[in-house]
Amino acid sequence: MKLRTFLAASAVLVMVAACGQNNGGSSETKALLPKKAEIDSVSYLMGVNFGSFVKGYNFGEDLNYAEIKRGMVDFIKAKGDQRDSAFVEQFKIDPNEMERVFNNFLAKRREYTMALNKENEAKFLADNLKKNGVQSTDSGLQYTILEAGNDVKPGPKDTVFVNYKGTLPDGTVFDQTPEGAKPVRMQLDRVIKGWTEGLQLIGEGGKIQLVIPSELAYGENGTRGIEPNTPLTFEVTLAEVKPYVEKEEEK
Repeated sequence: MKLRTFLAASAVLVMVAACGQNNGGSSETKALLPKKAEIDSVSYLMGVNFGSFVKGYNFGEDLNYAEIKRGMVDFIKAKGDQRDSAFVEQFKIDPNEMERVFNNFLAKRREYTMALNKENEAKFLADNLKKNGVQSTDSGLQYTILEAGNDVKPGPKDTVFVNYKGTLPDGTVFDQTPEGAKPVRMQLDRVIKGWTEGLQLIGEGGKIQLVIPSELAYGENGTRGIEPNTPLTFEVTLAEVKPYVEKEEEK
């Protein structure tokens, strides 16, 4: 959930919850107010909304939840127009600076994550290279040929049909072909560099384990479910090779 979306959703819930604070009027009018159970439900949903925001950014234990509560209470109690300096002075930090402070926090968090992952990657690759049967190419790609396959090996532009399983350094499976499914079609010049290089080492029917440094995978940017500077391990079975055919306009 994006910051602006979170703030907008929270504002709606705060306005709904605030209705319970306006308890003036006649007994007939007061009877129209939300009941305690309804207020509790709205309060819970505000927590769910915030939890979704926190989980979406993978904040975990990074946040001070006491300060979160303090900020919420301060904002609800604040008086005046949000654009006025008198309004801003009621807060520990200017609420209008939220996006800048938030983005600065994310940038520092990302810098730390990148540095930590780089340290962990170096150790992971060094330890893996010590394992029996593991070889390494000039690019740093580490591999173990489990089955060599036949003499039909793919070229860098060929299309291949494969079954595979990809894992993170902690063993978490982040992607795989479903069990019993047909091999997946891929073009070797349109996949990560570690795949392009690694699959050329075996023939049809072969099987290989690739331990791919982040530079040959998703690098410093990472991708969905994969943090920056993360090495990846793949076990790939090469079912079929379909040679690249040069088109007339490419000649």
